[in-house]
Amino acid sequence: MSDELAFVPARVLRDRIAKKQLSSVELTEWTLRRIETLNPRLNAFLTVTADLALDAARKAEAAVMRGETLGPLHGVPISIKDLEGVAGVRFTRGSLLHKGDVCKTDSLCVERIRAAGAVIVGTTNTPEFGASGTTENRLGPPCLNPWNPERTPGGSSGGAAASVAAGITAIAQGSDGGGSIRIPASFCGLYGIKATQGRAPRRHAGLHSWHPVNNSSVGPITRDVGDAAVLLNALSGPFPDAEFVALHTPPPDFTTALGRSVKGLRIAWSPDFGGAPVDPEVVAVCARAVRAFEELGAAVEETTFKPDDPMTVLETFGTFSSTKTYATHLDAIGREDSLTDYFREVLERGRAVTGDRLFAAYSRLMAYRAYTRDFFARWDLLLSPTLAVPAFPIGQLPTTIGGQKVAVPRVGFFPFTYPFNILGNPAATVPCGFSADRLPIGLQIVAKLEDELTVFTASAAFERARAWAAHRPPIS
Repeated sequence: MSDELAFVPARVLRDRIAKKQLSSVELTEWTLRRIETLNPRLNAFLTVTADLALDAARKAEAAVMRGETLGPLHGVPISIKDLEGVAGVRFTRGSLLHKGDVCKTDSLCVERIRAAGAVIVGTTNTPEFGASGTTENRLGPPCLNPWNPERTPGGSSGGAAASVAAGITAIAQGSDGGGSIRIPASFCGLYGIKATQGRAPRRHAGLHSWHPVNNSSVGPITRDVGDAAVLLNALSGPFPDAEFVALHTPPPDFTTALGRSVKGLRIAWSPDFGGAPVDPEVVAVCARAVRAFEELGAAVEETTFKPDDPMTVLETFGTFSSTKTYATHLDAIGREDSLTDYFREVLERGRAVTGDRLFAAYSRLMAYRAYTRDFFARWDLLLSPTLAVPAFPIGQLPTTIGGQKVAVPRVGFFPFTYPFNILGNPAATVPCGFSADRLPIGLQIVAKLEDELTVFTASAAFERARAWAAHRPPIS
């Protein structure tokens, strides 16, 4: 099969399989060979599930031959981020503490992906317990960016994004607790969406979701908007056992938004959220992209989205995130010698959170949510850069951005993503251009709670106006 198949959308592959124009078994074998060729150059996969994948592909092909009703991703290869359990497969969570673990049951998102008919070919690289915006851990070499292997692909869904960008799989499952879908999608020139918190609920062994401000959700990383809508359809919907973190309203069909116009939409453009450091080149590329929405008939105005001082918003997010991490990883206490430096730091921050500090964070969050609700009463969408910088060299976190000193380098490059993990709003990143050294830059699109349809409408309209899928990285 031609290498051009590597860049065919998942929904097209599914239709060819359904019409018996393409064999799921042959496609899966071809994908496994592509992993064998490209993964040594990217470190995108932690575990390859060749036998399980081929068995699933044979069953998918038999279902086609019997004329059965087929799922929306029937026979299409997909990867699972190694923060979600797959029954019978090694489940490391990016940590030496669990390097030999094998999961006994599927996570909820894996159940839903299987029900959609997709073929799981492996689990992708992630930082330890997803606790970093770059993808390095102690299990092996860091994950690399297909656009430039000296640069980070971002994190924590770095392996998922590297795989899709390189054309190993057309789609990947990621998760986003502070930007972990949007960061690597932006750095790797892909589309990624974090739905409204609870739209795609989580439930699996090894990661508890009890926290009232559960900031993480699963979602798609894809090369185009249409595939993301199909995968998010499969991942979404109420689930009784995830009662505290699942929306109870049935989701819409996200694919119905793909052909709509943005004409008449009220769109706010905020280049720095009221003072966050950002690279001027990133702002310039995103500003040019914003003009496309004006050309498409939307009413666009530059304004400020600022629920609070950016450092105070970071403090609020960090309080919730570190508290949850500490509370859900008590088994790591006393085993710090096996942990990465960054995860030890998160544990220590969580251990140090006091009751009054947590109460103050909740109080601020209520004010932020009221501010955001009022903001989206005036605007249909908010646009911003996805990240403050293009992909940077591995191990070299930016300490200065746009001439400003970065107070917390580990999170300073993604000041636009994590606010919406505690606010809960749906947010996507679309590729909108390149830096001078040919690294992708993303534009973030945010809507009010439970309004993924408008995010998809704007994303698809921008894709039609400024198509990006033809751009391919050197490692592909």
